[in-house]
Amino acid sequence: MTLTTDQAHDPVKRRPPGFTPMSLRRRVTDKSVSVLVVLALVVALVPLVWLIVTLVARGIGPILDVDWWTLPERKGGAANAIVGTIVQTALAAVISIPLGIFVAIYLVEYSNGKSFLARFTTFMVDILSGVPSIVAALFVYAVWRTTLGLPRMGFLVAIALVLLMVPLVVRSTEEMLKIVPQDLREASYALGIPKWKTIARIVLPTAMSGIITGVMLAIARVMGESAPVLILVGATRAMNWDPFAGNQQSLPLMMVQQYNNGPGAFDQVWGGALTLVILVAIVYFGAKVVSRFTGPRG
Repeated sequence: MTLTTDQAHDPVKRRPPGFTPMSLRRRVTDKSVSVLVVLALVVALVPLVWLIVTLVARGIGPILDVDWWTLPERKGGAANAIVGTIVQTALAAVISIPLGIFVAIYLVEYSNGKSFLARFTTFMVDILSGVPSIVAALFVYAVWRTTLGLPRMGFLVAIALVLLMVPLVVRSTEEMLKIVPQDLREASYALGIPKWKTIARIVLPTAMSGIITGVMLAIARVMGESAPVLILVGATRAMNWDPFAGNQQSLPLMMVQQYNNGPGAFDQVWGGALTLVILVAIVYFGAKVVSRFTGPRG
């Protein structure tokens, strides 16, 4: 574009076509907000990356030893704690996941939040979502140990973890079911398909990816809980696969014990922490693979 003599000396006339002070202000605002968003992302990533780097740097030593994964504590490994963590978490998941999904299906598909039972259930789920793990552990201790007189065992830890896990599964599943388009349900009903089959074949597969993500968050939370294992199960340096038979070690319990042993045992503490992260990552990526085969197919 060629400027005339008057335009070259007049700053207002030198502005490109369509340029206004308002458009300049929009561009400045847009760039400022973009910079702020990027800065917020960096600020959020710094502690996370710092945590991962520190965890790997301090915990990589023990877990690189084959004995860490294959031998129990009494022989210098952590296999008994890993087995206890997996068994207790798996037992809690087996109970919590179906229970939480069925409760969410009732709240979204059958009650629509209008009945008294639905409102009461939602209220109780909201309360349980904020219950500290120590409260859940003390409740299980009062019921199972004090009232029923049952011995300390890994199953009691799983029951306490269920109280912590169910609200997370219910809430995440409920939100995922709500975002499934109503048109899919109505089209299924119009074809004469029963409600239960519509939920099983259309609604749940459509929301499966989000449901699995919520389940993974719930598992990740309960897998590292230390309060239930400190109160409800005794420590043992031997291998125990049976959650109903006596004491059963777990990674959080082992970490607390090793920390109390002093600075000389801090390598085992960091190794246990990194092992927990690795277990959560394995479960997460495994669930992602499963979701690929359970989701809707176009």
